[in-house]
Amino acid sequence: MYFQHSDSIWRDFPELAAGALHVEGIRSDVSVADAVDRFQAIARGALVASPEGELAEIQAWRRTFSRMGLKPTQYRCASEALLRRFRKEGDLPSIHPLIDLCNAVSLAFAIPIAVFDLSRIAGDLQVTRANGDEVYATFSGETEHPEPDEVIFRDAEGRAHARRWTNRQSGHSAIRPQTTSALIVAEALHETAAADVAELTNALEGAIAATWQVRPTSMLLSRAAPRFALSAQQDFARSKSL
Repeated sequence: MYFQHSDSIWRDFPELAAGALHVEGIRSDVSVADAVDRFQAIARGALVASPEGELAEIQAWRRTFSRMGLKPTQYRCASEALLRRFRKEGDLPSIHPLIDLCNAVSLAFAIPIAVFDLSRIAGDLQVTRANGDEVYATFSGETEHPEPDEVIFRDAEGRAHARRWTNRQSGHSAIRPQTTSALIVAEALHETAAADVAELTNALEGAIAATWQVRPTSMLLSRAAPRFALSAQQDFARSKSL
């Protein structure tokens, strides 16, 4: 399989910078507490200096949401929602070691990170504009259809794995205790996005390797190099778990 953004996304948002990681061998019986504390401390320091809404990373996503016709304070990107909750509550709930780690890294960099269980994705996954007939499953089990032209993560069977770009992931491909293979995607649009996404990707890759003793594969995506391909061996390993 491969992950990519459609040509229309790169055309409409040329400032986009993205990083993708694929990791095999995930388990839920590990601790990421030290790494989470380290990344949360970075976020805590940033929030002392200014609230999340004043961060350049968040302001760029707010402008993007406005360009998509969404009210940016009604539909917040994932990193803003996390930072807002973290500022108010001082912590985030523990969900799964991989999610806890990615949420902490998202806090530290103020950049949205999506995490998908690859066994729940059919074929290739693309960030693109919706036709409107795609199927989206909420975490409560309800089914929705995205609005036409809404930016979604769509797989080969027409399932939407995220709505409103970085606003809301689907419960269908959420990480579960039995998850072993995951795709992680980080996206940013601020002035230093390319450098920051590269730093985020390196930090996350190192934390994953140290925690699970596995080496993720990763790629920085751009309009010139938009496709992150999984190897045939990785696809075969994934198919064995289906």
